[in-house]
Amino acid sequence: MTGGLPIDLILFAMVAAFLVLRLRSVLGRRTGFERQPGEATPGAAGRALPDPQSPVGQALLRIRATDPAFDPGAFLNGAEGAFRMIVQAFAAGDRETLRNLLSDEAFGGFDQAIAAREAAGATQRTELRAVNDMAIEEAELRGSVADITVRIVSDQVNLTIAQDGSIAAGAEAVTEITDLWTFQRDVQSSDPTWRLVGTRSA
Repeated sequence: MTGGLPIDLILFAMVAAFLVLRLRSVLGRRTGFERQPGEATPGAAGRALPDPQSPVGQALLRIRATDPAFDPGAFLNGAEGAFRMIVQAFAAGDRETLRNLLSDEAFGGFDQAIAAREAAGATQRTELRAVNDMAIEEAELRGSVADITVRIVSDQVNLTIAQDGSIAAGAEAVTEITDLWTFQRDVQSSDPTWRLVGTRSA
């Protein structure tokens, strides 16, 4: 090497940048405005349950018929808790927490992104300022396996810090992000955990 950055670090940086773009589907996308630090944010998350007569409402009734303990309101509370834990665990590189809350396929994607970030010497700073709104958008029961998709609107600060301390991606501004996260569970299983199986931007 005659000077400049080592080629392996350049390649790691390129891979990390690519995965950050891919992870927009995990962390959502901007929805039109940003708030500067210190600006007021809404309070507790709103909750929206579908009309029982709608196709989604009927699917939830079928899930409850299979699992009488299922309650859509309690499910949304649990989904918010899982959302907070997963977002923070991804930022911290906490694979153990992610493995317990994600399907094997979803965990593989998160793990790959964390590994690339580590290889590049970068760190992730995420501040989940507020979860403003949650609503059940889709529901499906296939045999005893239930899938429920939740629309989550949150205020976040997301920064990727490069090895030299500079900001590689993101900004200090509070950004409103809208996610669609799909959780899955075998409702006849003794395991009560709804695991994240898919994410996309609304």
